[in-house]
Amino acid sequence: MKKLIFLIACLATAPAMAQDFSENSQARSWNLYAEEPQTFSAKVVDITCEITGSCAENCGNGNRQLGLLREADNVLIFPNKNSQTGFQGAVVDLLPFCEQMVDVDGLMLIDEDVGLNNIYQLQLIKAKGADEWIKANTWSKAWAKKHPEAKGKGPWFRRDPRVNAIIAETGFLGQGLSHEEAYEITR
Repeated sequence: MKKLIFLIACLATAPAMAQDFSENSQARSWNLYAEEPQTFSAKVVDITCEITGSCAENCGNGNRQLGLLREADNVLIFPNKNSQTGFQGAVVDLLPFCEQMVDVDGLMLIDEDVGLNNIYQLQLIKAKGADEWIKANTWSKAWAKKHPEAKGKGPWFRRDPRVNAIIAETGFLGQGLSHEEAYEITR
């Protein structure tokens, strides 16, 4: 009898566990390990608040990691990348939607063998029910606005004042400037 009840319970929950979020996804492949296109509705949440109860106004104003609490199954998803080539994160793109319901489209990394199932690469976002998708690519623009003195060509991290201050203090290898001499590193 216990086996029959267990089997019925497994069959009853199977559709929820096997839900296909790839239908209608417009996500572009990044050729990442275990990527699967997924689009779903979710609430934008402050992950620290969600897990610990330590909450900040306006999801921490961009100083906290934001997550997606998926509506279909109440799973907390970690959007660790936006649609830009670097892995700068998706907080800037999600913050305007703090505590709101959104529709998102992107790539989920899934490998059940190693427990990988909630790392998300956000590409598109819109308020739930809105018609137009917004590209999740605002990180570089927000960085440039925050650091107007860092004009020039090349990747942002070569011009970032915080990065350059650390390099000036500890060198490119992080071991101190004198350590670099042994490796003939020039600036």
